[in-house]
Amino acid sequence: MKRTWTIIGVADVARSFAWYQALFGQPATHPAHDYFGQILDTDGTVLLCLHQWGAHEHPSLASPDRAQPGNGLLLFFRVDDFDEALSRARSLVSALEEEPNVNPNTGTMEFALRDPDGYYVMISALSAA
Repeated sequence: MKRTWTIIGVADVARSFAWYQALFGQPATHPAHDYFGQILDTDGTVLLCLHQWGAHEHPSLASPDRAQPGNGLLLFFRVDDFDEALSRARSLVSALEEEPNVNPNTGTMEFALRDPDGYYVMISALSAA
């Protein structure tokens, strides 16, 4: 099996870590480091890595000033608790970027919001509507 570890640059790892845990309905914990944290599923699968801008020498994570955060990137998550995720999302942002709707291609419900660093986050139901 192969897995991807999506890593995004963030201004405050702890803040983003807490935000994603709240969105996914996970118990609050702390990232392993102040410059890097991994959001894990209950089975230990890495869902998302958060990397502080400028930490270490990664050229594409040097600074958010080099490009708009999220340009060309869509964080797309499939969830098995869509209604609960929607409720949690509404508590995290003042407005959704895209209200819940059925994606005509997948037949699944989905909605979109922005995370604290401006990344576009799409939440999609695991099962068809």
